[in-house]
Amino acid sequence: MLVGSSDMRTSQKAKDVNASSARTQRNTRTVRKLLAWYRATHRRLPWRAPPGKRQDPYAVWLSEVMLQQTTVQTVTPYFLKFIRRWPDFKALASADAAEVMSAWAGLGYYSRARNLHACAKKVATDFGGNLPSKEEELLKLPGIGPYTAAAISAIAFGRKAAPVDGNIERVLSRLRAIEEPLPLSKPRIRDIARELAPSRGSGDFAQAMMDLGSGICIPKAPACLICPWHDECDGRKRGIAADLPRRAQKKPRPTRRGATFVLLSEAGEVFLERRAGKGLLAGMHGTPVTPFLEHALDDIMAAAPARLTYKRLPSPVTHTFTHFDLELDVHVACVVSPEEMKGPGEWAPLKNLSAFALPTLFRKVIRAAVADAPTPTKKGRRSP
Repeated sequence: MLVGSSDMRTSQKAKDVNASSARTQRNTRTVRKLLAWYRATHRRLPWRAPPGKRQDPYAVWLSEVMLQQTTVQTVTPYFLKFIRRWPDFKALASADAAEVMSAWAGLGYYSRARNLHACAKKVATDFGGNLPSKEEELLKLPGIGPYTAAAISAIAFGRKAAPVDGNIERVLSRLRAIEEPLPLSKPRIRDIARELAPSRGSGDFAQAMMDLGSGICIPKAPACLICPWHDECDGRKRGIAADLPRRAQKKPRPTRRGATFVLLSEAGEVFLERRAGKGLLAGMHGTPVTPFLEHALDDIMAAAPARLTYKRLPSPVTHTFTHFDLELDVHVACVVSPEEMKGPGEWAPLKNLSAFALPTLFRKVIRAAVADAPTPTKKGRRSP
């Protein structure tokens, strides 16, 4: 007897319902195991409330912005400094932009600091100092992208949201044995994250995945034996967890080159300029520097801020930016009479550089220059 098409559709529908039910049960079990592990082992961080407790939205927002592409160990002292100095949105909004940039100096990715200040101003002005809770509202604020919006919504307000950063991509790639390489697998990983995100305890669940990725499901040699998802992990069962996530081959990172001029005074000062308000390291202090190009400048000395006798350091200072590597030749000169320097810029005491918004690149430059500086002498001046 032939089976009618309606009977076949009914049979397939029943199979789909059963599969969906089984998937829901598996997800529920997976979530419960991770939340139980988090309650017992969660990291104690200055911006984090204990599991199940109400979070401070300002602290969550501040920490999430600082943690973008930066480690917890590096962020912690900066967070504590900021929270003491500017304890809420209104306090940060009323701060001078130069003070914020100076306090941020050394943390890197300086557009975050500018966006941080701009965001605080908008929250203070448009929302009465209270951060909005919905992802779609958070995404309209400066410096807040999809991951940060989801993290804030889940952690600070308990909304059902699924933040996915690099750690969580790794965790979920292994959990579901996703062999498709990143970034092609990102949509599937986001779908899994949304499936797993619980309606209650979403903030704890998001932080639990962060802890899992940073402490157990690490890039190399994951500690599978003590993982709360040991029995759930498809990657471990198939013996491929340590190889995931797979990644598409990256294009070679380009190298750019430039030169910087470090002028030192007998009084223990260094000459600094403030960079333009737009572009790389915008608004930050630094030693005078040429553009960063893919080829060497034809006439380096034509870009020098003063006609002096410079000593070129034997090795360039190297630095890695998001999209390129930099090799920066350092030219050092000692200035006998700083008052003779004209044009924009100021003399900064070497002992008090923390008062200036000085990026890591220029801190490295100044350290190298001071360690190998020529002896100041009036005869060292080059005639115009």
